[in-house]
Amino acid sequence: MVDVDVPDEDGPIIINADVTVRLPKGSRPAGYASVAQEISDYAREKGISRAVVKGSAVSQQGRPTLAHLESAELRGVVLSALSSVCDTETVTKASISRTFGERKADDYIADNDFWDERFDGNELRSGSREAAFCILAKCRK
Repeated sequence: MVDVDVPDEDGPIIINADVTVRLPKGSRPAGYASVAQEISDYAREKGISRAVVKGSAVSQQGRPTLAHLESAELRGVVLSALSSVCDTETVTKASISRTFGERKADDYIADNDFWDERFDGNELRSGSREAAFCILAKCRK
């Protein structure tokens, strides 16, 4: 989860935090409740006004695996938790690749110069760049 401030002007997006929320071991339904509570509490406490969640993608194998389905379940939990606090939307990497700039999303995600120009603030783990890029693509063109 990436927490950012998006200035009104064209300046860089400010990274406030790069937060990991883990699904607890044990019962999945109880774990989902725990994740939902943690995410909604975070959004409420930090005054989050808008959330962008990476949408589901089509399975590369042509049919969904159990992991793909469980990931979609958890995405639904996250969407529900956030939408109880703020405006929430989804965006897929495929749609970003079609609508943002001239390159594919993965090309931007791997471009360090692009990140230095578009983002400022706290450090962002490389694995969280995709989440931050989803925000950038929805907030800036």
